[in-house]
Amino acid sequence: MALTKKPVTGMKDILPEEMAIRNYVIRLIRETYTGFGFSSIETPVVEHIENLLSKNGGDNEKLIFKILKRGEKLDLSKPTTEEAVTDSGLRYDLTLPLSRYYSNHANELPSPFKALQIGSVFRADRPQRTTVLSRLDFHNFTIRINDRNLLKAAAKKAGFEEKDYESVFITLDKMDKIGWDGVRAELEENYPKNVVDAYIALFDTTEEKKPKGPFRDVKCPLTEAQKAFMDEVGSPLPTIISAVDAVKTTDFRLKYDPTLVRGMSYYTGPIFEISMDEYGGSVGGGGRYDEMIGKFTGQKTPAVGFSIGFERIIMLLLERKFQVPGASEKTAFLVEKKMPSDKLAPIFAEAMKLRAEGKTVDISLMKKNKKFQKEQLEENGYTDIREFFNR
Repeated sequence: MALTKKPVTGMKDILPEEMAIRNYVIRLIRETYTGFGFSSIETPVVEHIENLLSKNGGDNEKLIFKILKRGEKLDLSKPTTEEAVTDSGLRYDLTLPLSRYYSNHANELPSPFKALQIGSVFRADRPQRTTVLSRLDFHNFTIRINDRNLLKAAAKKAGFEEKDYESVFITLDKMDKIGWDGVRAELEENYPKNVVDAYIALFDTTEEKKPKGPFRDVKCPLTEAQKAFMDEVGSPLPTIISAVDAVKTTDFRLKYDPTLVRGMSYYTGPIFEISMDEYGGSVGGGGRYDEMIGKFTGQKTPAVGFSIGFERIIMLLLERKFQVPGASEKTAFLVEKKMPSDKLAPIFAEAMKLRAEGKTVDISLMKKNKKFQKEQLEENGYTDIREFFNR
């Protein structure tokens, strides 16, 4: 039986051109975060299944790559359930592994602990197309910010029961896809119309209705009504917004978005996402989660996490034909076949001399179709192609 050459669905092979860009972006991320006092860590890609299914990951828990028990622990000789034969899975994000990591090593780590982790996560879905962003020449981006406590306060004010908050937020999170009419229709399938009306009125910005709710104007700087509502709830958003405006070094937009939810139910306070005009989707996001670590330790621990949409950024860079700045000059030596050893030695010596000067030098034998060979080298960034013949 022939082997399958394509990677498993959800995985990908990476060609050299893309790998060069990925290495460059990773270096920028490390440099930037190290400059802000972050320490690099690593966690296993495999986590205990009970951790992954702890009802903190939202819809991601439906997309887990689960792993069968191994060896004597796996018994398939009798009918059994999926839960009985799996004991672990591939991580779907880095927040839960970081929380487990911190709870396991808290006594060995400084306080506060600022961690940087760069690693793969695995979800069974289809891949989609900050200071780091500005260094990559991305300037048309917006940071949208909200507070889960404001979301809860709005739901309470409208008359929803606390047990229904997460379901309501899941519907609200669809607003950019189904619009307010869709949000209203979906909510009215499960909740009283008067409660839904009161809830929508808090967000509605249509000219004909002009509601007086605290979310009426969603632009920054904050309106007095918004500030009053945030003070009532005790939200730190006004302080965060003013602090960011005071220290930012890149001309991005900061926008208070009362409909921003983020799918993870572990968020307990401020949340934020980075969206890009040319992409039309999120390329990063995070928020505060004060209860996740406590699920491991039994002690509430304040925490804030942020993830960069690395794959989406790489996709955008590839689409715009991004060239890694400062890359070394690439030289190719094409050597005629059957070149005698006494003539090869000076060729190798010349290559070593150029490498010592910081240049990339590739040595390969000439092919019969030399024209095609040279075209391939040029496509891979080789600007200096030298030929060596036995003459």
